[in-house]
Amino acid sequence: IGVTVTQTLYNGNRTANSVRIAEFQVQSGREALRNVGQGVLLDAVTVYMNVLANQSLVEAQRSNVSALRETLDIAKKRLNAGDVTPTDTSQAEARLARGQADLNAAEVALAISQATYAQVIGVMPSRLNPADPIDRLLPRGREDAVGQAFKGHPAVLAAGYDVDVATTTIKVSEGSLLPTLTLQGSASKSRQSDQTLGSFGTDQASIVGQLNAPIYDGGLAAAQTRQAKELSTQSRLVLEMIRNQARTAAIGAWVSNEGAKTAVSAAESEVRAAGVALQGVQREAAGGQRTIVEVLNTQQDLILAKARLISAQRDRVIASYALLSAIGRLDVKTLGLKTPDYLPEVHYHQVRDAWHGLRTPDGK
Repeated sequence: IGVTVTQTLYNGNRTANSVRIAEFQVQSGREALRNVGQGVLLDAVTVYMNVLANQSLVEAQRSNVSALRETLDIAKKRLNAGDVTPTDTSQAEARLARGQADLNAAEVALAISQATYAQVIGVMPSRLNPADPIDRLLPRGREDAVGQAFKGHPAVLAAGYDVDVATTTIKVSEGSLLPTLTLQGSASKSRQSDQTLGSFGTDQASIVGQLNAPIYDGGLAAAQTRQAKELSTQSRLVLEMIRNQARTAAIGAWVSNEGAKTAVSAAESEVRAAGVALQGVQREAAGGQRTIVEVLNTQQDLILAKARLISAQRDRVIASYALLSAIGRLDVKTLGLKTPDYLPEVHYHQVRDAWHGLRTPDGK
């Protein structure tokens, strides 16, 4: 019976550096997971706002169809009275047909957006509450947005950890050029029996230190070290590229959000002006100062203005969330959502320093 135990005392710090690499990879993976979470939340916001916008557009188109029917009825009455020609009535009928087609297109778009909502959220939309922009969570200026993106965007942070992985890999490769010191302890016990001498045993124990120094390995260790250095340079270039992408995304999101504010303000003014214009044209048409075509054109201007306002309001909300995503803060905690959040640290601590075992932790 015997037992032998071997313990490495020094191997060029390869073990310690390998552990550090694993730690950096865990951190990089967490940031990658956070980046995916941002994308999921932004997709959820987008489909939510698409359903709201399409619902509003359907209501606007229905109101437009009702108004066009009233205009057509007025045109028919004036035709019977001899105030207008059949051409005016035909034009009103044509506009009504166009309005019905636009209503049908809006209903189709709503059905598609509802199906997309169910795909992303997991359930069909029921009664959705209006949503507002999240200006209180946004940066104060363009440069502030860029600075927050550099410090907090998960893609930038993940690339930074990848640089740490590549840099530490160089140390692991260089460690293979250094000597390795191991300590081996062994103990054995044997029993034998002899007809003349009877039973006798032998007990042995030894402790041996062994130092191995690499002399020649065909250039493998040196080649691996050079490769690690080149990969480290590559990772730094990737980090710089991702930082540039984050800067561009932050600036683009900031400009889009500011542009969305202007678009909403302009669309609101357009809707107010178009509504006033329609009322005036209808009064003048009742007095014979305006034609049916002018009334129809003004009604068309109003529905187009409403459609632009609905689109601008949707884009305004989505742009604010997109800006929050661009600076790396679109998450459950920042938004204050009442929903359970996945914490990767739990799974990490369940498996950290585990020397054996095949059980898969549940991360809860």
